[in-house]
Amino acid sequence: MFLDLRTIFITGALTCFIIGMMQFATFATGRFSRSPIWWGASSLCIGFGLLGTALRGEIPDWISIQMANTVLLAGCLLLLTGIRHFAGRKLYWLGFGCTLATIWALLALMPGVQGYPKRVAVFSLATMLCDAAIVREAARLARTEKLRSAWLVALLFAPTVVIYGVRGLLAAFDHVGTELFASDWAPVGWLAGTGVAFIILRGQALLLLAAERSNEALATLAQRDPLTGAMNRSGLEKWLARRSGGARQAGQPASILLVDIDHFKRLNDTLGHAAGDEILRLFTDAVRGQLRSGDILARQGGDEFAIVLPEIGADEAVRVAERIRSAFREAARALAPPAPTLSIGVAEVELRGRGLEALLAEADEALYRAKRLGRDRVQVRVAPTAA
Repeated sequence: MFLDLRTIFITGALTCFIIGMMQFATFATGRFSRSPIWWGASSLCIGFGLLGTALRGEIPDWISIQMANTVLLAGCLLLLTGIRHFAGRKLYWLGFGCTLATIWALLALMPGVQGYPKRVAVFSLATMLCDAAIVREAARLARTEKLRSAWLVALLFAPTVVIYGVRGLLAAFDHVGTELFASDWAPVGWLAGTGVAFIILRGQALLLLAAERSNEALATLAQRDPLTGAMNRSGLEKWLARRSGGARQAGQPASILLVDIDHFKRLNDTLGHAAGDEILRLFTDAVRGQLRSGDILARQGGDEFAIVLPEIGADEAVRVAERIRSAFREAARALAPPAPTLSIGVAEVELRGRGLEALLAEADEALYRAKRLGRDRVQVRVAPTAA
C-alpha cells in the first residue's frame, strides 16, 4: 500500500474537522435550520474518534479504544439525529445516551488483544444499524419531499451498511486478527479505509441536501402569496406554461373560476386592514377544503383570486363554485357583520396554447355579470353562438 491505515485515519480526521467547520459555517449563513449544527458536531466527533484511534499504542487504551470508539459512534448518532431533525421527526435523546453508555461498557469489558475481535463485532453492529437508519430516513425524505440529493445521501450511506456488516461477520468468526494496525491490513484494513472514505464523502452530500431544500423553499416563496399561501400570479403563469405544454392536455376540458370578495374595499376600510387580512385567509382556507390536490388557487391581487380546475367542465365547475360560496358563507359567520360574500365567474377553457390573460378574460366576463346582477352569486360565461 502507498499509505498505511494509521495515516489514512489521521488524514480522515483532519478532513472531518474541515467538513465540520464548513457545516457550522453553513448554519451561520442563516439560510438553514439547525440540522447543520448536528452534522457539524457529528463531523467533529468522527474526526476526534478517528484521531484517537490512529494514536492507538501511543496513548492509553481507555482513550484510544473506549473513548475513541464511543466518540465515533456518537458522531454516527449525531448524523442520524441531524437527518431526523431535518425531516421534522422526533429525536430520541434517551436512546442516544443509553446507546453510548452501553457501547462504552461493552468495550471496557473487552480489553487487550484478546478482546479485539469482540470489540470490532460490537462496534460494527452498532454503526451498521445506525447507518441503516440513516438510509431509511434519507429515502423517506427523497420520497416525501422529492429531494434528489436525499437519494445521494442514501446511496453514500448504503455501502457503509454493507462494509460494517461484512466487518462484523469477519469479527464474529475471528477473521480480523488481533490488532487494527497490523502490517498486513487486508482485507479488514481495506474495509476500514473504505469506510473512512465514505465518511468524508457523505459529509458533503449532507450540505447538498440542505442547499437543495433551501433552494426549493426560495423558489416556492417566489411563487406564493405570503399572506394567504395561495399561488401568486407569477406562479400561476409558470404552472400554466408547464401544464399547457403537455401533449396529454390536448382536448381535455378545464375551467377557470375568477372570484371576487364583494365590497372588500369597504370592509377593509371599515373594519381595518387586520380584519381584511383575516377575511382573505378565511377565504383561502374555505377554498382549499373544496378543491382537489391538483387544482390551483392563485391570488391575482387585492381580493381577486383565480381557481383552475383541470379536466373539469363548466357544469361541474359551477357546482364547485357553489360549494366554495357556501363554505365561505359558513366560515364568515364568525366575523363581525356585515359578513362578506363572493361573486364568482366560471368559464370552460382550453389550457393548451393559451396565455393567462386570455383565460382570465373569459372568466372575467362572467364575473362582471355576477356583480352586475347583484353580487353573491355564480355566473357562467355564455359561449358565443355562430351567426
